[in-house]
Amino acid sequence: MSNDLLEALVALERDKGIKKEIIIEALEAALISAYKRNFNQAQNVRVDMNETTGQFKVLAQKEIVEEVQDPRLQLSLEDAKKINPQYELGDVFEEEVTPRNFGRIAAQTAKQVVTQRVREAERGVIYNEFIDREEDIMTGIVQRQDHRFIYVDLGRVEALLPTTEQMPNETYHTHDRIKVYITKVENTSKGPSVMVSRTHPGLLKRLFELEVPEIYDGTVEIKSISREAGERSKIAVYAEDPEVDPVGSCVGQKGTRVQAIVDELKGEKIDIVRWSEDPVEYVANSLSPSKVVDVLVNEADKATTVIVPDYQLSLAIGKRGQNARLAAKLTGWKIDIKSETEANELGLLDEAGAIQSQAQADTDRDEIYEEEAQTESRVLLDLDEE
Repeated sequence: MSNDLLEALVALERDKGIKKEIIIEALEAALISAYKRNFNQAQNVRVDMNETTGQFKVLAQKEIVEEVQDPRLQLSLEDAKKINPQYELGDVFEEEVTPRNFGRIAAQTAKQVVTQRVREAERGVIYNEFIDREEDIMTGIVQRQDHRFIYVDLGRVEALLPTTEQMPNETYHTHDRIKVYITKVENTSKGPSVMVSRTHPGLLKRLFELEVPEIYDGTVEIKSISREAGERSKIAVYAEDPEVDPVGSCVGQKGTRVQAIVDELKGEKIDIVRWSEDPVEYVANSLSPSKVVDVLVNEADKATTVIVPDYQLSLAIGKRGQNARLAAKLTGWKIDIKSETEANELGLLDEAGAIQSQAQADTDRDEIYEEEAQTESRVLLDLDEE
């Protein structure tokens, strides 16, 4: 144990990130254990290792006392004075007891203990690395799967993706590269345990941070997310700078930014809405893509009644109530959706609202007629050219 040992310690520190001091401490503990076990010694000993040369000595420790009761652990003051006149009661006397034939068994025992301590130290390094990545996104490779988990290789650890955290519209195969959201990191007796998810709303947030520079640098802020993984999500965004369009920033030119996220989530629909302090505006925005006539707010119960055009009722509620449910989760407000006809019957829609609603309906109808006319004109033009 000399230069080769020191080089090995340096290599461990460089390659595995384990400090040399931890390995030396483990080695000293291993040598003490080997000495006591293989040479039937029970006295107090310590190992002194020279970090420059890599050489070590085994030193027996004896307490200096007035009257010796156990010669293996104690030394009389009189005998100690003969060795060094400066010794006093309570001091510890050390003498070298390094066996000449410490031997193969002692070395093997030391190797086993050191290996174990190195493994424990490495687990600690991995745990510290991944505890800092909690609530973050990482790219991993699917290794294998069983009825409980998909095992995802994240480099230095194999993460667990439970069936409850897997997207229902996805099928996973060995060697697939997937992005996962780290939900929990624990230090167990078997080493670090990392739990990941594909359904957590945090995954959607991190994906937007990756794709939208304005979110990453803080120009645009994600205020809230509601998600039903694999089907549909809503995300509310806000920009303090009035000249910045938060929704447009997230959508990107020709929808490239949001489409990249949709592709990563295997076609999950994403509604991006503008956040507002005004609950009327915020709730109306959250029901996108449906149009809203009016929003009646009950501050005490944090509830709203939303009135939509008759022909938009099913769109506002969504398939199996999904659109309304996601909007309620996004805003934190209870949302009761009613059609104009029902609102009129209940007296919820005032005359101004009815006029505004009729004007909006007329505008929508005019837009439809105009689009149909343009389509017809294009068709006739194509026929003339032929």
